[in-house]
Amino acid sequence: MVFPSLKITFLGTGTSSGVPMIACGCKVCTSANVKDNRLRSSIMVQSETTTIVVDTTPDFRLQMLREKVKNVDAILFTHPHKDHVAGLDDVKAFNYFNEKPIDVYANELTQKALKNEFYYIFADHKYPGVPDINLHLINDEPFLVGDILVTPIKVWHLHMPVLGFRFANFTYITDANRIEEQELEKIKGSEILVLNALRHNAHISHFTLQEAVDLSTSLQIPKSYFTHISHQLGLHEEVMKELPLNCSLAYDGLQIEV
Repeated sequence: MVFPSLKITFLGTGTSSGVPMIACGCKVCTSANVKDNRLRSSIMVQSETTTIVVDTTPDFRLQMLREKVKNVDAILFTHPHKDHVAGLDDVKAFNYFNEKPIDVYANELTQKALKNEFYYIFADHKYPGVPDINLHLINDEPFLVGDILVTPIKVWHLHMPVLGFRFANFTYITDANRIEEQELEKIKGSEILVLNALRHNAHISHFTLQEAVDLSTSLQIPKSYFTHISHQLGLHEEVMKELPLNCSLAYDGLQIEV
């Protein structure tokens, strides 16, 4: 299959609290290096004709303004946690200026949370100006958004199923600490892999940095980036020195092409 060229933008690379964390005076949270400032984790995937955002974080409005985004064709949700869905209301600006609804893709668990959290979007009688979306169910099958093929990958965030996504030879996985063998098969052959790497010490529902490095190595991925990073991981420049040559920390605003 011939894939379109894609540009990936890291809209945010931080954990649920962001970095700097409120009220924290640690060396990471007070760092002057902009790469140590991390909004909540999200990416934008763009071909020449299609723009997809994965997760609408609490920082969604700021992320769209920073990247000067004028149109979003679709939103893909990984899971229903607040740091991944809270910004959905702000898609109404795109509705207004582009005069069209936005396609939203989510699994059943996340759809239930969206209907509860943003009940007014799904009301029979909508208040003027609420977001206009078309909600689509994600199952195990690949699907097309415009000219971009999306392959869902089910991973585990402790006991919660979370969706990763493969776009052509690029795979994005956040909020995971376990991936079953049949889902690992969907990742194999990727040229670029993005994994969450919360911190050095073990965590109940996230990969550590070493676990993320080990998984990338076992899958023989040529280039890996790590995201969903907490201030506990350390300063960007110091952690980069510890990593294998084919692994890097992602940072807000990073753009790559595949």
